[in-house]
Amino acid sequence: MGEVQARMEDALSRLLPPIHVAPARLHAAMRYAALGGGKRVRPLLGFAAGELTGAAPERLEIAGAAVEMIHAYSLVHDDLPCMDDDVLRRGKPTVHVEYDEATALLAGDALQTLAFQLLAEHRLADEPRAQLEMVKLLAIAAGSRGMAGGQQIDLDSTGKTLALPELEFMHIHKTGALIRAAVMIGAACGKPLDEAGRASLDRYAKAVGLAFQVVDDVLDSEASTATLGKTAGKDSRQGKSTYVSALGAPKAKALAEELRADAHATLGKLGSRGARLAALADFVVLRKF
Repeated sequence: MGEVQARMEDALSRLLPPIHVAPARLHAAMRYAALGGGKRVRPLLGFAAGELTGAAPERLEIAGAAVEMIHAYSLVHDDLPCMDDDVLRRGKPTVHVEYDEATALLAGDALQTLAFQLLAEHRLADEPRAQLEMVKLLAIAAGSRGMAGGQQIDLDSTGKTLALPELEFMHIHKTGALIRAAVMIGAACGKPLDEAGRASLDRYAKAVGLAFQVVDDVLDSEASTATLGKTAGKDSRQGKSTYVSALGAPKAKALAEELRADAHATLGKLGSRGARLAALADFVVLRKF
């Protein structure tokens, strides 16, 4: 994990526009948002999936950077006063606090478009059709049928009590879609999987994506702001439905374990090649921050 995290930090630093290039303030805000923090879970999953298909690390770091830029942009926009109105992210002031709201909005926009530029200008697959599919996967994951749609459902649901299927539907889109894209794009950087292999990997990604959100909800209710690097207990204060509010913490933790077991069972069909993906499922569920 440390090796991939360090590699991704270097790749992001290289691929993001330098601060001395105009407009300097916008580029500084983009770098502030994307560098120097985060667990890089999505690139880690992409690298692990790429191991299944013999993908070159040089391809995986570009694909991982694209997904991570989408993730970073979403955090910048989520923290804005018109969304979650938060002042702390990854242990430092949010982008709109460090710079200003308008610059934060533009930084998020620019990170999103740069992600697609990376997928377009680097050769990441042997076949053009496979690379075009990567672009499609990321676009769907980030758009109204993925992350942005999930965020809208979250906004519409504030102050309401969601049934468990509704909560799952929201987070499959808001959190799970981009995690699934990270896995499937990483795998697509190598040799094609057969239909059964793709189906197994997709099921794994969905289980891990949902588990990630369940654990996030538990940590938001139990961990401190200092530990999380972001404002703890925010969801409860804003009247948002979470897995903890819907199930209680013990049952939410049990659900995360069920999803972890499902991820492991699915990987059993892939043999020893799925060992790193299994370890990452453990990390997602057992993490304490």
